[in-house]
Amino acid sequence: MITVVIATRLREDRLGYLTAMHASLTRQTASWEAVIALDGADPERLPAPLAADPRVRTLALPRPVGAACARNLALAQVRTPFVNWADDDDEFPDHAMAARLDTLQSTGVGWCAGWSEDLHPDGSTTLWRCPAPPGRHEAGDVWTYWKSPADTIPIGPTTLLARTELVRAAPMGGLVQGEDYCAAVGVTCLAPGILLRLPVYRYRKHAGQMTQGPSYNQLEAAAREHAWQYGRSLRAAVRREVPVHG
Repeated sequence: MITVVIATRLREDRLGYLTAMHASLTRQTASWEAVIALDGADPERLPAPLAADPRVRTLALPRPVGAACARNLALAQVRTPFVNWADDDDEFPDHAMAARLDTLQSTGVGWCAGWSEDLHPDGSTTLWRCPAPPGRHEAGDVWTYWKSPADTIPIGPTTLLARTELVRAAPMGGLVQGEDYCAAVGVTCLAPGILLRLPVYRYRKHAGQMTQGPSYNQLEAAAREHAWQYGRSLRAAVRREVPVHG
């Protein structure tokens, strides 16, 4: 029922994290498969548990193209009705897939999300409640909780489980960072959804995160501005507040 799309360069310091991500998938009770976009990486470096799992498929890209492009190209390989983005260094709680899938199937909305947890090196977790409140949100409502580009994003992009056709209509933006902001506001602007009052994703905190890199802050403000304006414009267009001329 669900495909998890993960982009990775199979860096040595992240192989253990990718294996842990896969292990968290094996504990899910909902049916799933994964598409791993190898961003210029050697397929022979894929950890053995993933290589041996028939539910895991790979898309080997001949050169590095960046996370946004790799994820979008992998999206074309999805063959299930629902899709979830994930990073190669994170994990899913055991209930993550089933809780959101049950909500999607029982309500007919386009997406279902939840809160996330920061996963610390000692194994402890800290709950993160996104600015958008729990409950049902009509198309475009989530963006209104992102008051300005500098504020906290309104919903966790990797907490979103959404209908595949909806995600294809609002894929990752063409950015070198912050592309997931575009995906989150895009999906939530195009269809109604439900935010659950429980954590459905674990965001690993470690020194090798992109957000810890020395150049991260150089483009973060511009990426946020782009994604914020994208959400604002998409919401207006969907609500027919912007004239469209043929």
